[in-house]
Amino acid sequence: MGMPEESAVRPSWSVRNALWLVGAAPIVAGILGSAFNIWFNLLHVVPLLSSAQHADLERSIAIYNVIVYPIGVGTWFWIVYSIRKPFGALVRGEEPDAKALARARTRSINLPWYISGIMLLAWGLCVPVFRGAVAAGGGAVHADFALHLTISLAIGGLITITHGFIATELIVQKLVFPTLFRDARPADTPGTITLTLSRRAFMWAISVGACPIATLVLLGLVHDAGAQTRTFMAVVGALGVAFGLGSSWLMCKLIAEPVIALRDASTAVGRGDLDVHVDLLRADEFGPLIDEFNQMVVEMRNKEQLQRTFGLHVGEAAAKQILEHDPGLGGREEHVTVMFCDIRNFTARCGKAAAAEVVTVLNTFLTTMVEIVEGRHGGMVNKYLGDGFMAIFGAGGEGGDGHARAALAAGRDMLAGLDAVNARVCADGNEQLGIGIGLHTGPAIVGNVGSEARLEYTAIGDTVNMASRVEGLTKEAGVSLLFTDATAQHVGGEHSLRSMGDRLVKGRDEPLAVFTVA
Repeated sequence: MGMPEESAVRPSWSVRNALWLVGAAPIVAGILGSAFNIWFNLLHVVPLLSSAQHADLERSIAIYNVIVYPIGVGTWFWIVYSIRKPFGALVRGEEPDAKALARARTRSINLPWYISGIMLLAWGLCVPVFRGAVAAGGGAVHADFALHLTISLAIGGLITITHGFIATELIVQKLVFPTLFRDARPADTPGTITLTLSRRAFMWAISVGACPIATLVLLGLVHDAGAQTRTFMAVVGALGVAFGLGSSWLMCKLIAEPVIALRDASTAVGRGDLDVHVDLLRADEFGPLIDEFNQMVVEMRNKEQLQRTFGLHVGEAAAKQILEHDPGLGGREEHVTVMFCDIRNFTARCGKAAAAEVVTVLNTFLTTMVEIVEGRHGGMVNKYLGDGFMAIFGAGGEGGDGHARAALAAGRDMLAGLDAVNARVCADGNEQLGIGIGLHTGPAIVGNVGSEARLEYTAIGDTVNMASRVEGLTKEAGVSLLFTDATAQHVGGEHSLRSMGDRLVKGRDEPLAVFTVA
């Protein structure tokens, strides 16, 4: 069918000779059907004929096989051979003609029907030809001759057609589809006739059940059943079992294989593996199912990538909130604890250091602090503010006092984490970093603000303003961590608190009671 040229990756022997293997696929089925037919004829058809009639029958069979079967085999190989050019081009890594490729795809899916039609015609013509040859010889023909001859040919033909169809379909799917449908879906190919699962099961039932059982029943009706007939009945029963096992194996390859592949892929997706892909090309009902499953996994992978990338910009918690809720403008009032953190005198430091050094220091600081806020204490770093950031604890509906305690615990860990940051960025004798952390607890509107063209997920309200003002008091108070009375009321006895007195803050007429940890 055309030898491929040498390429960087040489195709396997089965791929290079795929069309020859497809052409040979029905051979075993034809041999089985013919063997059954010959044996049945010897036992139940030949004894009904005279010597002259037997000679006429053998002569007609010989002439028929010499004329009809070469025509059928030649027609079959010509049909298979007709897809060689686009198939061979793809095997060699070349670009085939688009129209020829489309025709080859359609023909490859219909190959099981072509061989079934050829077999049906070849076996069907046997009945009138052989009956006519015997009748033309003259003499009385036995009354049961036509019945037994028809039964013999019908059962032999059904065995050949059903097994030939399934074997051809299996080999085409395994060896031809992966090459012809590299960038296409077999189920979307126009002009094809696909065998549904229910019809395939019906064909299988005829092959492994109806044919052997019908034969046994007919043989049992023979009144003069002798030892040869009983032996033949035993062989037919054994062949029925063998056909059943063989057909079951073929059916499992055609039906169970995609089911198992989809099951294993679904299990992998359930474990979080979104790199799975079901590499099966089918033109029946499994084709769209496999395609939709693969597309679903691709969309899940894209969504995960989007959420991961989105989370790098707005924070993982914020990304989850946005993707799970309506991303339109608006928000809802929630009881939260807001944190503001700022590096002291960082502006002056920037004027003395190179830009690359400033960026390195800032990234080191933020990496440590964000991990403490989000990784350890479940907060959400909402935005970066130059040399600091704003974080929210309790956004998303967390009730009770947990968010205030988490925010205070995060603040204490941030002070401890600052020592590790200084050990890394101030190893050359640079000035140690200092920070100010302010906390305030209260109601805030949490949601999307901005315009329809550009949104920001954040918190707004007096609680946010107060947290920012409190952070600004840390230098005046001489401490690195300050929080308001509203936060102190929610932390219980987990921390030893020290009052820093009442402080005036911008935006409030009355002093604000603030605290730090002892």
